[in-house]
Order: sequence, then C-alpha cells, then structure tokens
Amino acid sequence: MELKHIDIANLCVSAANMRAKGKPDITNILPSIRVRGVLVPLIVRPAQDEDRFEIVAGKRRYHAARALAEESGESEPLPCAVMAAGDDAAALEASLIENVARLEPDEVARWESFTRLVREGRSPDDIALTFGLSELQVKRTLALGNLLPRVRILYRRGEIDVSTVRHLTLASKARQREWLALMDDPEAYCPTGYQLKAWLFGGASVPVSAALFDIADYPGEIVSDLFGDERYFADSASFWTAQTAAVEAKAESYREAGWTEVVVLPTGEPFHSWEHERCPKRRGGKVFISVGARGDVAVHEGYVSLKEARKRERGEAIEKPVRPEISSPIQNYVDLHRHAAVRAELAGSPALALRLMVAHAIAGSPLWNVQVNAQRAASDAIAESVEVSASEAAFDEKRRAVLAVLGFDPETPMVTGGYDGELGVAGLFVRLLPLTDAQVLDVVAIIVGETLEAGSALIEVLGPMLGTDMAKVWQGDDALLDMIRDREVLHHVLADVAGEAVAEANEAATGKVKRKIVRDCLTGENGRAKVEGWVPKWMAFPPAAYTERGGVATVGRAASVAGLAPSPEPEPLRQAA
Repeated sequence: MELKHIDIANLCVSAANMRAKGKPDITNILPSIRVRGVLVPLIVRPAQDEDRFEIVAGKRRYHAARALAEESGESEPLPCAVMAAGDDAAALEASLIENVARLEPDEVARWESFTRLVREGRSPDDIALTFGLSELQVKRTLALGNLLPRVRILYRRGEIDVSTVRHLTLASKARQREWLALMDDPEAYCPTGYQLKAWLFGGASVPVSAALFDIADYPGEIVSDLFGDERYFADSASFWTAQTAAVEAKAESYREAGWTEVVVLPTGEPFHSWEHERCPKRRGGKVFISVGARGDVAVHEGYVSLKEARKRERGEAIEKPVRPEISSPIQNYVDLHRHAAVRAELAGSPALALRLMVAHAIAGSPLWNVQVNAQRAASDAIAESVEVSASEAAFDEKRRAVLAVLGFDPETPMVTGGYDGELGVAGLFVRLLPLTDAQVLDVVAIIVGETLEAGSALIEVLGPMLGTDMAKVWQGDDALLDMIRDREVLHHVLADVAGEAVAEANEAATGKVKRKIVRDCLTGENGRAKVEGWVPKWMAFPPAAYTERGGVATVGRAASVAGLAPSPEPEPLRQAA
C-alpha cells in the first residue's frame, strides 16, 4: 500500500465498507481527534472518478474529521493507505479486519460482509484463515442466509434469542412465514427456543447422534441447525423404522454371544440401576436395552432384577426364559399386516367405528390425548355464577344420565376420563357395543360438551346453529354488574335496561347508583318495572359491542366466522339427533 495525505473533499465512503450504511457514532473518538488529529491512516482505494478515493476502513475517523472541519472552518488532509483499485474482496477483508479489531460487528453485519466475500470468490476456509476464525464459525454465520430478512432483523434487534434463530435455520421459508404469523398474532402461542424445535418437528426431535444404525445407509433427509452442533432426522417415522431394526439386530447379537436373556425395554421406559443388581454373564446375568423417547439407546450388560437376586440368595428356582418363537421384526410384520386388514374392514363399519371413537375419547390411548375444558374462572364470584346457572344444571342432568347408561360411578365428575377398567380402550369398547346408536350419540354429545373450548370461535359457530337464546338460560346477577366499571359502558347498559330517558337523567350519578338502578329494573324492586329477558349485547348470539371502541373478543371471533355455517341447525343434523 502507498501512504498519502488526501484532502477530505476527495474522500467518500466505499460500498465495500462493512459499515457503509447510516451515520456512525463518533462521540467517543471526536475529543481525541480535536486534540491530536487523525493518527491512524484510513484505508482507501481509487474511485472510478480518478480524483477521488473510496474509504474502505476508517469511516468514523472520516466523519469525525468532517465534524471538526465544520466546527473550525479549516480542514487538514487525512493520512490514507491507498489500496490497489478493483479488488472488492480485498477491500471487504480490510474493512472487516479493522472493524473487528475496533468495534465488534453484530452477527448479521458479519453475515452481510461474509456473504459478499463469498460472491467475490472467497471460500469459507479462506475467510476463516483471514479473520482467525474456525471454518465452522464462518459457516454458522453464513447459515443466517437461510433465514427470511425479517427474522434476521428481529435477531439483530435482540427481539429473538440465539436459540430461536438456531432452530429457525432448520425451517423452510414457508415454515418461517408461519412462525412469523404466530409472532404477529397477540392471541396466538408463538414457540421459541427449544419449544420451537418441537413445533418444527411436530413433537420430539430426533438427533442424528441417537442413531444406532449407519447414517450412510439412511435414505431419509437429515437437517442441521445454524451452528452445526447437532443434526436431526427430518422424518421421525423413517428414523424409528431404521432404529427399531438396529435395536433388534443389537439384541440378536447379544443372544448369539450367549447371554441368558436380552430385554428390550418399551420405548421411553428408563432402566433404573437401583432396581437391579450386577450379575455376570456366567451366572445368568441379562442384558437390558433401553430406548429413550428421542431415540437414544443405552445397553446395560450383566444385571438381574432385585427380586430375582433375592430368589437366587434363597436358593429358589429361577424360571428359565423362553426364547420367543419369532423375532421383533417378524412380530412387527405380523402386527402391521393385521392392523391393515382390520382397518380396511373397520372403514366399512361406521357403527363400530363410532363406538371405538367414543372409547378413545373417554379412556384415552397412546394415540389419543383428550383434554376436558377446565372452565377456569377469574374469580370465585364468576365460578359461583356459572355453577348455579340453568345451563350448567341442564348439562349436569344429561351427564348423569349418560354416566348411568355407561355404568360409571354416578359421582364421577366427568364422563371423559371416567373409565378406569384394566383393559382400557378395548374394555370400554366392548361395554359400548350393546348400546343403541341413540345412546352412543348421547354419550358423544356429553364428551364433546366437556371438551368444547370456552372462548373459542366454535362457540360462535354453534350458538346460532343451535338457536341458543341466552335470555332463556341466563339472568343478570351481581357477579356481572359489579365488574362493569367503565362509565361509558355502564351508561349504555343502564339505557339498555331502564331506557334512554333514565340513563340521561342519571348521567352525572355515580357508578354505584347506576348499578343499583339496573338491579332494581332486573328484580322489579323499589318501584321499578321488572325487565324480563335482558341480555347484555356481548352475551347474545350474535354478540355486539356497546361503544365504538370495540375490543370485545367475542365480537371479533363472531366476525371471523360470520357466514361460515348455516343458521339455524341444518335439518339433516336435527334428524340425526
């Protein structure tokens, strides 16, 4: 490089400068430049205009010198190290080297510059050598290019953490857009960190390190995260197929090696060493193979259960294990073919399928997880109001009738989850077989009612379809009136119940007075005419707001499903019921 002193007027910031955009913060260097001037040369290269030079590194010193010139009215030429013209990659490297040494750039700024270096022909290995980084560190930074621009912006601003970014690099662009939509929705749950990984994989993700089989022979897709620290199987089903076969092969190799017994524990069931005692192979020790929920396999050689160990100490005979007639792969083959045959027949027997569905919904199974709506109340007053309502009484009466039909304990609080037979779904399914279709449909109605989500759009669809009239099942109570504190809303409620003239006459009255008038109208006390069938606009079907402010969640949900379903309930559904 050639060292020159160049007039400020002949300098401009190069596009190759990693901090080319925006005006830099010069507050920390301006005092020293006022006293001593610019001591460290700027790195520049000739611009297309031969009389000017582009600043590759030293933008903050340049702007500080300009600020000083504006203050004093005088300017001194700045010391500059002049690079050869035209080498964009070298210019980028010079900018990065200087800036990394002085002010650490954020990950996204580094990604932008590294990406430009790659376009200029530099390999990740070249970049790593230049900046004293490992090749993996460079690849981690370049992997930010897999993210949508908005995700990078959120990361740069610190609105999402590094764990979230790492897992988003596993996602396709479409999946990233779905995640951003969740983030923008204030009412939606947006997974972050390790929860994001589960969301991306539809459950527990399986790391490649868990594989017992040779990855080179694996036909499925494998994805890696931003940092490359771990890789994952994109399709868990294909992983488990290969892993199950590998576990069985491992078990078979131990059997061939002469072990008395090889026990493959059910997936997810841990091996507890404190429930076993060490026992060598020659004395009948067993091999236990445990498979974790994420696919990891652990082999425990030379153990027997404490129960068996105690029997040995007492000299009792130990039943010799019988080797299964067929191996696990053959059993898997048999199970899948029989399952396929039964499923095909079941598709033509809707009455049986209905009963089986009901059995799953009540008893649950490894493939069915049904949750009862908890009806969580914000206060005791709200809970009591709902519990003593006519609607709850009617539903409870129907639920008790269904409990009797099913033969459950009449004090069981819920039909869903109320079966405790030893045979689970199978036992309950057999119990449902003698019931008529009408009885089974009654059971279905209760189960669906117990598992219907409160405060959901489904309520807004079902209410009009069923012709639900809140005036028939609800009446105003203190629990609601005591919660109405907004002055404007209370005025509208008073006008709704007592009339506009009364509301206007009491405009200046306190909230306590207005609520008293509303109570008197609803009960017919203190000389007020009793108002029958009043329902607040928020509770009606369809719901409405009292003010222009809105903000009523029920109204928003109703608007989102408007026109989605016919109203009232379609005739075919009435006939089916």
